Amino acid sequence: MNDKPEGQGDGREPHGSTDRRVRADAQRNIDALLQAALTVFATSGVDAPVREIAEKAGVGIGTLYRHFPQRSDLIAAVFRREIDACADAASSFADEYAPFDALLNWMQYYTAFVATKRGLAKALHSGDPTFDSLPTYFNQRLRPAVQKLVESAAAAGEIRPDIDADDIVNAVAGLCGHTDPGKPDQARRMIALFAVGLRYKDI
Repeated sequence: MNDKPEGQGDGREPHGSTDRRVRADAQRNIDALLQAALTVFATSGVDAPVREIAEKAGVGIGTLYRHFPQRSDLIAAVFRREIDACADAASSFADEYAPFDALLNWMQYYTAFVATKRGLAKALHSGDPTFDSLPTYFNQRLRPAVQKLVESAAAAGEIRPDIDADDIVNAVAGLCGHTDPGKPDQARRMIALFAVGLRYKDI
């Protein structure tokens, strides 16, 4: 239904412009909800009241449910968003730093993702089918980005040539899994020590 008086509005604002504004508003709401959910999940766990997430995002509870009808939809979206951020960071570091430094910076960045995954672990291992596609998404989106960092560092002679993306991803996750989540400096130190080991070719 058109609420504007007859003869007004049709030529002043093209319909496509309105659609674009609506889509932009919706995307801002989604981004705010995902960031709020990540923060709330980290402090209160994945079972935190969704109303708390909506309030932190500055939107109504109806907006949250419109975009994420189930809690599992929101958790999966948070996880995908963090995967995307890690993949994008790999490209950014490659553009900004020398090959070895790009790889090291990415590994340090990845530790934050591991902490996110740890916080969502209860839900991700619940057997909910909403999460079934996440491992494939992780492999398709993240691993190629990491592989480029590894290949660049190897081509520059800065790391041993038999390293691949799986080595990096699994090693960082394993090291972070054995550090105190409340001591981020400990994880960063472990990653830095591991990075030094990548330079040795006779191990």
